[in-house]
Amino acid sequence: MRRETDYPGDFKNIVAGRARRALGDALGLSQFGVNLVQLAAGAASAQRHWHAKEDEFVVILSGEVVLISDGGEQVLRAGDTAGFAAGVADGHHLVNKGSEEAVYIEVGSRRDGDVVEYPDIDLIYLQDSNGFTNKSGEAY
Repeated sequence: MRRETDYPGDFKNIVAGRARRALGDALGLSQFGVNLVQLAAGAASAQRHWHAKEDEFVVILSGEVVLISDGGEQVLRAGDTAGFAAGVADGHHLVNKGSEEAVYIEVGSRRDGDVVEYPDIDLIYLQDSNGFTNKSGEAY
């Protein structure tokens, strides 16, 4: 399980308590990624974000998380799913507001040239340059 994040500076604090196992990589998949994610109580899946070119899908296996998006908050429990279409500017993430670990599968397309926008913070990810910048384009 990978617990590290590529977020720069203090942006990484929100995902302390998140652990991912890259199942798609381990199986040699190249068209889409699949991760098994364990989310400790109090942790978030990511900074709230949306992708320009990548679809995302999650299915909750155990525990409970809160999906926070531009539309508000929604509780997701085991068996619930959520999807986020590429290019739809709806910042989203999952937060474990409970007292027990939550486990889910996340699936994402692997599209070249993706750009990830983070509406709540001064951060953008540019896949082609493999790096984070602020919204003015300065690298972190």
